[in-house]
Amino acid sequence: MEYKVLIKLYVPEIEETYEFYIPINKQIGEIVKELCKIVSELSKIYPKKENIHLCNRYTGSVYKFSQTIRESDIRNGSELVMY
Repeated sequence: MEYKVLIKLYVPEIEETYEFYIPINKQIGEIVKELCKIVSELSKIYPKKENIHLCNRYTGSVYKFSQTIRESDIRNGSELVMY
């Protein structure tokens, strides 16, 4: 069974907010690639680019790509910013 957490993702470049379930055993680098691809497909305008990061919307802490979701402070209801 794969455990997942529900996050709210804000993308300031296109001023959109999305909700996603993400698996807790994957690395943040993998999650960022997947989220970027999904947001690009959904919005049809979000530019694919290198150096996309995730940070906590309220604390401003930037997550390391090598960290897993389980190792981070990302939990159900976390609000993240993709920039």
